Formats: sequence, C-alpha cells, structure tokens
Amino acid sequence: MDPQFLWYIPNTVEPGHRGDPTTEGWGSLEFSTDQARTLEAHGWGGALLGASWGRPDTFTVATAIAAQTTSFKPLIAIRPGYWQPAHFASAAATLDQLTRGRVLVNIVTGVDNLAAYGDGKADPAQRYDRTREFLQLVRQLWTQRCVTFRGVHFQVEASTLAPRPYGAAQGRHPTLYFGGASEAAQRVSAAEADVQLFWGEPLDGIAERIDQLKALSDALGREHAPLQFGLRITTVVRDTTEEAWRDAEEKVAKMAADSGEIRMTHSRRAAVGQQRLLDLASRGEVLDSCLYTTPGKYGGDGAATTWLVGSPDDVAAALRKYQDLGITHFVLSDVPYKREIIRVGDQLLPLLREPTA
Repeated sequence: MDPQFLWYIPNTVEPGHRGDPTTEGWGSLEFSTDQARTLEAHGWGGALLGASWGRPDTFTVATAIAAQTTSFKPLIAIRPGYWQPAHFASAAATLDQLTRGRVLVNIVTGVDNLAAYGDGKADPAQRYDRTREFLQLVRQLWTQRCVTFRGVHFQVEASTLAPRPYGAAQGRHPTLYFGGASEAAQRVSAAEADVQLFWGEPLDGIAERIDQLKALSDALGREHAPLQFGLRITTVVRDTTEEAWRDAEEKVAKMAADSGEIRMTHSRRAAVGQQRLLDLASRGEVLDSCLYTTPGKYGGDGAATTWLVGSPDDVAAALRKYQDLGITHFVLSDVPYKREIIRVGDQLLPLLREPTA
C-alpha cells in the first residue's frame, strides 16, 4: 500500500505545548482548523489529535475540523471506558459517512486520569481485556448487521448501525490504530488492530517487534487482514544537517534548563513503551544514522522522547529504512507546529513519495 503521512495537532487549551511559542488561539476552532487546512495544502493526509482528560473532547474537535476541510483525515484518539463501544461505533460511522471515509481511530489504553471520568478499570490486565472486547465489538458493528455480543465487559443484543461506515458494503471501515509495548498490549494489537503504532525506537528494536507481532498474529489465529505498522516520532528537519543538529541541541539545552534531568515516576516506569525509549539513552546519544535519544532525559514523553534530526535527505533516508522494515504509516511532528507543517511537508514528504522510497 502507499505510505500514509500524518501530522499531530496537540488539541489543548494550554499554550506552549512541547515548546511551541504560539501564545494565542489554543483550544479554538480557528486554531485547529488553520492547522488542518495548512496540512491539506502541504501534502499531509491528516493528523493525530492529542487526547487526555483535561483537553478538549477529541471526537468533538475532529468533527468540527472535518466540517471545515475537504481531504483532512482526523486520527481520533479515544479511550474504552470513556466511550461505550456501541455508542462510539455509531458516532464514528456517522462521521465517516458524512466525510466520505475520512475517519481514522487511535485506541488508547494507557494510564490517564481514569477516576476523573468515572473509569474504574485501573488494573492493566482488565483494561487490555476490555480494549480487546471494545475492538471486537466496534468492528462487528461496522461490518455486520444484527450483532449480538456477550463479553465480560460489553454486551449488545440485535444491534445494527444506521448509518454504517462509508463504503461498508465493500468491506471498508475506519482504520483502527493501537499502540503499546507490553505483552498484553501486543496481544490485543496482533489479534484485533489494523495498525500497530510504534514510538521512535531504533531500527533493530522496530524489526524485532514487527517479527514478534507477526508471529503473535499467527499464534493467535488473527482473523483480519494482516497487521500494518506505523511510526510516531518527532522530526527536526532543517535545510542542512549542521543547522538541524544545532537547533536540536539548543532545544534540548532549553529543556534541561527548564526542567533538569527527569526522575522516573511510577506511571513512567509502568509504561513499557516509554521505558524502552528512556533506556535508549544508555546506548548512546545518537543511534542508527540520526536518532537523537537525549531529549528523553529532560521530560520527553512518547514522540518527544527520541527525534530524527537532519537535513531533508538525512531524515528521508532514515524513514526509508523504517519503510524497508514494513512501516507504512507515519505520524510526524515538530514545533512550532504550523511552521513545521509547511517545512516538513514541502521538503521531506516529496522525497518520501519518490519511486525509490
């Protein structure tokens, strides 16, 4: 399949997200729509919308942006426990039908402020078992009529959606992305997700995990199309290699001055994927050709923990190596968000879409 290139819209009312200097407009429809339209104009397929309790509701924001754009695909981060599966399946199918197939879904199971929205499933084993049922039921509601489902966590009786997703008659439905590096998370992904989304690990780590997930898919008797793979990472792209590294090191110096070296909290220790990223710094500041591990020492989480740094050619070459491993979905970002939408879209994406890629 053709590679998919998405960006990241932070979706927060607080300015300064990951050091973005923009001070006005955060949390407004105008702010998010402007970023989405800029993405459309500079070669991007869409964007992941950040989600956690205390941010604007992700599905509401995605719906509003979709109404203001023509090709932008929102990758909507949602949580089982915040949503009931039948309710979510209906809402997503409706938006997908109204936008003619532009909805993408990122299922999030990791720790959040669960008690704030009344979710009692704090135990990881229960959360991942519930996520597996959530994915099973949502997919059935999107692809079948008169669904009866009796699980441990969810039940529906003779349930049929109206409308169904765009193209449902031809077997299409919104793509289901999922992440997580724990054994429980990988079992969910291998059996039920469409795309496993990785953080920015080195090539050897990604290759190992792809092999594990393929073997696990076979062992679990996966019933769906083969699992696809994606990469969520920060890309510091500048006109030259030297300029990129100078800017990256200046950013890290500011992070260090503002926060000092991080101390591991319980939640950071508990997140297997996050721990894998933080452990990379012990292997060296730069891994592979241009994977910068130092940001994780100073408060980086997720995509902010490791960065690909370099000229457009440098970063394109690094991303092509991930493509060679089987990565077909990319979620990139850097700050200031809008400036880098344009820069990375204009300078990096054309290189990745060349036939040699």
